Amino acid sequence: MIEPVIQIESVSFSYGETLVLDRVDLSVMPGEFLGLVGPNAGGKSTLLKLILGLLKPQSGHIQVLGQTPQQAAPLLGYVPQFPTFPRDFPIRVEEVVALGRLGKAASGLFGWIGRVDRAMARRALAEVEAEDLAERPIGRLSGGQVQRVLLARALVSDPKILILDEPTANIDQRAEGEIFDLLARLNQRLTILLVSHDIAFISRYVGRVACLNRTLLCHETQPLESELIQRLYGGRVRWIGHTHD
Repeated sequence: MIEPVIQIESVSFSYGETLVLDRVDLSVMPGEFLGLVGPNAGGKSTLLKLILGLLKPQSGHIQVLGQTPQQAAPLLGYVPQFPTFPRDFPIRVEEVVALGRLGKAASGLFGWIGRVDRAMARRALAEVEAEDLAERPIGRLSGGQVQRVLLARALVSDPKILILDEPTANIDQRAEGEIFDLLARLNQRLTILLVSHDIAFISRYVGRVACLNRTLLCHETQPLESELIQRLYGGRVRWIGHTHD
């Protein structure tokens, strides 16, 4: 019997008196590409933090790769929401990617980046088709290039699961398509959990959509019914048809 790589059972979490997650259940299977969608303040980022071991559930249980989230953390690759930083920050792309290996056995003396780390950073950049950016300052990249670098940083530690929080926010449609095509290729060897607001766009890539607004509903990537969208976002729903070339 194949076991889930992420198992969430009846998890609830509150910030003070504000209930954010209410008895959430979710199983993510090996090799799955799962999209997590929902409104702002619906609990998506909180659920990611619980899976990453940055928060602990106040009730319920989470297992990741058969371990606690804290134990499994070194086996997870994480791409955060698009970061902001000074455009003249003095660090090169290769160094940004190699930082994803700090704490690994191959790291240099006192945790500094070593020769092996730099070699693995180059390999990760090649996998995301960004090896030519290695010597550039990070502050001189476009939004799409930055996302490739952050993805390489997540991959450099050889994770078993890749977790992404709005990876295509603040980048143009062409770059968004390129990032998702890249993720589809990575899904051939990695389990992927991705947060997005764009249900219509991600449904072309993911196998299932987990709809989260304090409680969670899962849906196969068939056409979503208006009743489900109303339950997720509330209020009346109007459909807008669109296609991408």
